Amino acid sequence: MNRHAVYFQEQEKRREILVLLKKRRSVGVQELSKHLGITKVAARKHLDVLHRERYIESRIVRQRTGRPAYMYHLTNTAEQLFPRHYSDLAIEMMAGIQDLYGEAFVDQLFEKRMARMLQTYREIMRGQGFDQRVKTLASIQEDEGYMPHLEKISDGLYALEEANCPLLQVAIGYRQACQCELSLFELLVDAHVERTSCMAEGQVKCRYLIKEKLNNEEA
Repeated sequence: MNRHAVYFQEQEKRREILVLLKKRRSVGVQELSKHLGITKVAARKHLDVLHRERYIESRIVRQRTGRPAYMYHLTNTAEQLFPRHYSDLAIEMMAGIQDLYGEAFVDQLFEKRMARMLQTYREIMRGQGFDQRVKTLASIQEDEGYMPHLEKISDGLYALEEANCPLLQVAIGYRQACQCELSLFELLVDAHVERTSCMAEGQVKCRYLIKEKLNNEEA
């Protein structure tokens, strides 16, 4: 393997590390080496590079047995590497629209966006059962850059976590974005959806509980 191929392979491994840290929040060397399929020595070399580039930081965690271990997490600099579909211009335009036409008009903009997404994604879910609709929703959110993690808690109940929010800065200023996302999930999956944590409110992740409707409940 020539040096250029080695360089790009190493870059890919470091991207995997950053994505894993984004999803898990903090990771140790042992978990990292297992996830990447490389030795602990190789994992530490990648971590050293990312630390020098100020993309990660470490903290010591004391364990019940054995020596203390280092856990690694992303810095604010690294957070800027992940997808965020907004710009200062977009936020300024939202503020200008609200000043000109009022908050009700802003509500309508978010609702129209939700309606367009609903029409598009309903076609994808046509004919699917509850479990498949939930999995399709997670796949859609993955494609949109939300870095979701889906967990089945029990029959008819799922937890959906999102490690990234491409619209975070917009959502902080305009909570209609969060409400429309919640409504979109409910309508797409035809289920009860509860948001238990929200990045726009300062939590680490957005988390949703998705519960299947009973047969005798109205759609």
